[in-house]
Amino acid sequence: MSILRQLRERAKSLSGHAAPPRILLPEHHDPRVIEAANALHAQGLVEVLCLEAHPDLSKEIEVFATREDALDWRQRAAGSFQQARAAKGIDLAAAEKAIENPLLLATLLIKLGYADGGVAGSVATTADVLRAGIQGLGLAEGANLVSSFFLMEMPDQRLFSYADCGVNPNPNAEQLAQIAIATARNHQELSGETPRVAMLSFSTKGSAEHESVQKMRDALALVKAQAPNILIDGELQFDAAIMPAVAKSKAPDSAVAGYANVFIFPDLNSGNITYKATERLAGATAIGPLLQGLAKPWMDLSRGCKSSDIVDTAVIAANLSR
Repeated sequence: MSILRQLRERAKSLSGHAAPPRILLPEHHDPRVIEAANALHAQGLVEVLCLEAHPDLSKEIEVFATREDALDWRQRAAGSFQQARAAKGIDLAAAEKAIENPLLLATLLIKLGYADGGVAGSVATTADVLRAGIQGLGLAEGANLVSSFFLMEMPDQRLFSYADCGVNPNPNAEQLAQIAIATARNHQELSGETPRVAMLSFSTKGSAEHESVQKMRDALALVKAQAPNILIDGELQFDAAIMPAVAKSKAPDSAVAGYANVFIFPDLNSGNITYKATERLAGATAIGPLLQGLAKPWMDLSRGCKSSDIVDTAVIAANLSR
């Protein structure tokens, strides 16, 4: 069973609970979002929410603007934003103006508990989605940056996680450690597999010296100190990380080499190139980029996405909300 089918089945199970995951889709004016909202509702995948009504939206889907307490929620959202941004000179009037931005309003509503997660970006840029997430939701406990990862499902249904392939151009060792910890946890949450994390490089275990190699070694040490239960090793070349025969030669004492399923790249260049190469040359299905590091699930979309992509991303947000 493919990972997306597994996640859909799990989402359906969660939807049967007394308090199913509530996922907010704020870009209600996009026909693809309306189509996705209707599909999510019809298939019983999540309890889907929209900010505003639309003539093509199922009448059974909750619309925030039509709630009797919508004004109260908006006032609470403005107050929360004003309080969080008071040091930057934001007063209540400015906060009320700011939440006219549907992305910001959505993230504040998620923060306040109206919804459990959200999906945006079919119309908005990644920068706008990230900004709303950081300003409205804030960072998760222990996180110091937002990053992204891809689930990479191979034709034989092996599943890998690649990070960071979409947000941070040149993370330092501390940031790479945070990316590794977050990706390991999300890989386990979504796949059920024990994460085996490889800190990737053009060097394996001292075969070369360079500042980028040292960065991966430093990040490895930080992960081991901050999250000692994570199975992780580095620095490893990609072949040593994934091929047991190569690992036996290059890193014979490693508990990760040859069997890694989470790959942390030294920079955005290598991560982005590799995920696209894996997708195009190996026939992998690339699911993402999926944002991580925020206090609650808030997912970004490609502006070229299909309605089915929105459905899948909402399902992932629902799975990560529990």
